[in-house]
Amino acid sequence: MQDRLVYSTDGGRVTACPTCGRPYKECRCGQPAPSARKNDGIVRVMRDHKQRGGKTVTVITGVPAGDAGALAQQLKKLCGSGGTLKEGNIEIQGDHCEKVMAKLIALGYKVKRAGG
Repeated sequence: MQDRLVYSTDGGRVTACPTCGRPYKECRCGQPAPSARKNDGIVRVMRDHKQRGGKTVTVITGVPAGDAGALAQQLKKLCGSGGTLKEGNIEIQGDHCEKVMAKLIALGYKVKRAGG
């Protein structure tokens, strides 16, 4: 990791990269390009409760982008609960991993249980 200057007695707080002149949040100097998770054709279903105030959600990842919206609606209706589509992941409120996996298999997806 490259060290960066955050304060200088000459000019105060440094908010832009000295190499490219962009703000540090946008700077990519010396950093490898972020690699997107490769799509291996497997839909992963996991239960999660991190950063949600202790509430449990079922997270479905690896769904093709074109199918995600319609599939989210079907799964929410199947489980009888709310949910959302965030960053390409489907989140269903509550622990519904078994129901979701059965439905995805019936729809022809290759499904794996992820997490604990």
